[in-house]
Order: sequence, then C-alpha cells, then structure tokens
Amino acid sequence: MVEIAPVAWGGSPRPKAPEPDGPLRIRGGVGGINFQFEELLTGATALDELVHQLEAIEVEAEAVRAALFPHQASSYTSGSNAIIAVGESGRDIGRVREQLQRIGNDVRASHREYEFAESHAAIRLRMGLGMPVLGTGPGPLDLGWRGATEGVVRDLTRILELMMGLPPVAANLAGAMVGPTDVGAVLRAIVATPGLAFLRPRPINVSRGETTTKSMDLSASGLLRELDHVSASSEGEIEVAQVDKDGERAWVVLIPGTQPGNPPGGSNPLDEAGIAEALGYESAETSKAIRQALREAGAVAGESVVAVGHSQGGIHAMNLSKDKAFLAEYDLKFVVTAGSPVGGITPQAGTGSLHLEHKDDWVPGADGKANADTKDRVTVTLTNPPSLAPGEDPGRLGPAHKLSHYEEGAKLVQLSSDPSLAASTATLGGILGAGGMAKVSRFKLGREAPQPVRVPVPRVPVPSPSVPAPRVEQPVLSDFRSGSGAR
Repeated sequence: MVEIAPVAWGGSPRPKAPEPDGPLRIRGGVGGINFQFEELLTGATALDELVHQLEAIEVEAEAVRAALFPHQASSYTSGSNAIIAVGESGRDIGRVREQLQRIGNDVRASHREYEFAESHAAIRLRMGLGMPVLGTGPGPLDLGWRGATEGVVRDLTRILELMMGLPPVAANLAGAMVGPTDVGAVLRAIVATPGLAFLRPRPINVSRGETTTKSMDLSASGLLRELDHVSASSEGEIEVAQVDKDGERAWVVLIPGTQPGNPPGGSNPLDEAGIAEALGYESAETSKAIRQALREAGAVAGESVVAVGHSQGGIHAMNLSKDKAFLAEYDLKFVVTAGSPVGGITPQAGTGSLHLEHKDDWVPGADGKANADTKDRVTVTLTNPPSLAPGEDPGRLGPAHKLSHYEEGAKLVQLSSDPSLAASTATLGGILGAGGMAKVSRFKLGREAPQPVRVPVPRVPVPSPSVPAPRVEQPVLSDFRSGSGAR
C-alpha cells in the first residue's frame, strides 16, 4: 500500500500528493491520489471483514464464559479465574473491534470528504470560477503555457460569451450549462464547412518499405530517440519493430508528430488534417492503417503491442487504446506519448500509459482536458527550462515541444525512485525487456485523393404527355381531285 500522510489521534486518513522529483511533477499511478483512495477503500473493506470475524469471536467467548458457570462450584478458585479470564478476553476483543470499526468509518468519511471536494471543484470549473492563470514566476499559479492553454480551451465558450458582451453572471451560468469545450465537435464542425472538405478523413493506403535488423534501446527514452530518427528521416512513415523477449514476440509502433503539408489535406496523413482526424474522429483511418502495417510486419492476433507517439502521433497512439477493432486483434499493453493532448481519451482496462508533458509546451493542453489520475496512467510534467545548442532550430512550436527535449525527460523518469514512475518503468520493461536486437520495418502511409465533387446538371423541363399538342388539319390529295381544295 502506498504511503499515506500521518494521522493525528482521532483524525481521518488523508491522501498525500506526490512530491516533485526534481524537475518532474507526477500525477497518477500507484502514488497518485485516486489510487491511494482506492487502496484506502480496499483497506476499509478488509477492516469490515475483520470486524465481522471479531464479532463472531466475541459471541463465542461469551458462550464459553456462560458454559463455565455450572463448573465454578467444583473448583471455586480455578473456575472463577477461568471465567474472569474468558470475560476479559472477550472485552479485549470488543475493544479491538471498536477501534477497527472507528478506523474504517474514518477512512470512509475521508473518502466522502474527498469526493465532495472534487465535485465542488468541478462545479466551480464548469462555472468558470477556476480558470488557470498564466503565471511567470514560481509558485502554484505558475502553470505555464500548458496549463493556461488547457484552461482557455476548456472555458472557450464562456470566454467568447464574455467577449460578446454578456454579463459575467449570465456567461458563467451559460458556461455551466454548456460545459467544457468539446474540441472534437469543434473540429468536426470546421471540416464540415463548405470548401474545407479536403480536411476530412479519407482512407489511407499502406506500402511496406525497408526492413532491417538492429540493436534498439527499448526504454522510454530509447523509443523516443528512435522515433526522433523516424520523424527526421521520412515523411508520412511509421515504424514497426518486432521484439523477442523470453521466447515471446512483442511489437512496437512508432508514430511521428505533425508534418506540415503544403497545402494541408494532401497525401500525407500526418499533416495538419491528421490532427482533425485524431481529435475529431478518433483516428479511425489511421488506426486501420496501423493494424494493416502490423499484419504486414508479421504480427498475429493476440500478440502484445506498445504504441509510442509524439504530438499528433501520441493522439493516434492513445486512440488505439479505445479502438474496439484494434483491441479485438491485438493486446495493447502500453502507450507512451510526448507532448500530446490526450486528456479526453479514456483507454480500455488493461492498457498502461506514460504521458510526458512540459510546463511551457502548450500543445498537451490543446484539448482542454487534463489526463486522468488512475493507477495505470502516469503523467509527468517537466519543469526544467528547455535548452538549445548554439544555432539549433527551436522548432515551429517552440523548444519545449521538441522530441529531443522529451527524450531527456524520459531519462529522468527512468532514474526516478518515485513509486508511480518506478512501476511504470518496470511495466514497460516487463513487456519489451531492456533492449537488444529488433526487426524494424518502415511503412509509408498515403492518404487517398479526395473524390471529385459532382455538380448537378440542371434538367430541361419536358412538356407533360398529359397535355395533347394542338392538331393542324392538312388537306389531302382527294380534296384537290374533287375540286374542293383551296383555290
């Protein structure tokens, strides 16, 4: 059981927020608050079982004490001592039972207080009273670009209503009724606009490229470094690696981030239009392409898969964790994302995940939702300033979003002794091992060309057959022969 904050005599157990580990802020996992409460409730249930057992022992002890009374006269001293001893034992058991019962009640009361605080905070957020503020200095308000972006996107409806001149009270009430911004719905509305049909998801073709065998570091940092090579050396390609561990095969899928198209919506499914497919359509076409790539690489149904993605690629990777067709064919064990907005994606049970974010990277907050705090889902927010080598390109979205910086953060994760990170690292290592030779295949993904838009041709009206055409009398030859023709 994870460490719980000390409890004063008579107080209720309370969860302890994970301490920062250097530049790492950690949420979720076995050290997360939610799992601590799950453990507390599990402990309370176990205490209830003990209480029931002690109640039964109390009843039995009282029955033994009552059965000794008829024999007290035969040996008064020893008989009395036996009756007293059994009675004292029963009372001791009762005191222990009462203490355990009190502890169990305190645990449940603590959980009720936590649930109340969470629901109260959720109501305040829905009313726009808890929108993060962009800070510049250290402290709890220093949420950085990532936190500020999440707050703005989540409360976008309320912000727009205030900009349109609604009174603050009316805007707050409207925001509470509408709820947080649904980024997926917004993107679907955008691509449905006339003239933007080229941004809609289209089928993706998969063609196999080069296959090599090489040594791979299968830790989180090693996988991100390999993903960086894929991103830098290709366009529209993913990589599938076959790993052999203890006689069993496992597979790794590496999905790069957004590769700008000119214009968007072209043949590369990882361009800007791919973001709309990932956030608005749950990666429907890309997930099919990944399944096909795994089949062509040699993966068979039921084998273990680890998905790794950066930025847009992380959304595609995480969407696999809720894709019923994918999960029916493969066993997705683990997902690693770097700089990806995946808070709105809820994986199926049995899939673990590690999410790397940076305080100054706004992209992970672009869906307006924070990652859930669960036992199998760990989120690490990096707070160290991103560094650039002399002359290094800061990237289109800033140095904090660069994959190389997240790779350095993953190295810190591996060295951490935090219980959530240690468990996450051990889980990934248990699936893939530490490293070794792997069979690596590249696959080129190509989005099909849009279907030509058929312009309807106006139909020329045809006279209705129900209206007879006027009849013109024509003279016949017999009329002229008889002299009755026109003269």
